[in-house]
Amino acid sequence: MGALRLDNQLCFALYSASRATTAAYRPMLHALGLTYPQYLVLLVLWEEEAITVRRLGQRLHLDSGTLSPLLKRLEAAGYLHRNRSPSDERSVEVTLTDAGRELESKAQCIPEQLFTATGLNPDEAEALRNAVQLLTVALRESGNSADS
Repeated sequence: MGALRLDNQLCFALYSASRATTAAYRPMLHALGLTYPQYLVLLVLWEEEAITVRRLGQRLHLDSGTLSPLLKRLEAAGYLHRNRSPSDERSVEVTLTDAGRELESKAQCIPEQLFTATGLNPDEAEALRNAVQLLTVALRESGNSADS
């Protein structure tokens, strides 16, 4: 009887948590002139400095139709460059500009601010992240995920 109650659905709990998390990021990112998806792109670039569009899409689980407009806007804002790979003309490499690198120092406070907003202690936050990552892997491997 309770199996189809909304509040009993893991999917709804995850969906609600995702929306609440994105909303918590919004004012912090707004101050930097970024959207949440743009922030995710920059997180990868701050880690890797240069990456192909294909690999970036794999890291973020985004298709090129979603990723291309994000990259265009970030390039127009002066945070990154997109260039054809000299070794493979079919491949496009994304690299940070100086402005993109400088933005990283302005964003340093964001993870701590969000962590504080969760009210979780470090062990709880790590356990939750690990559980969600395990769930994500399990669902992708089951073949039921849209971006498998």
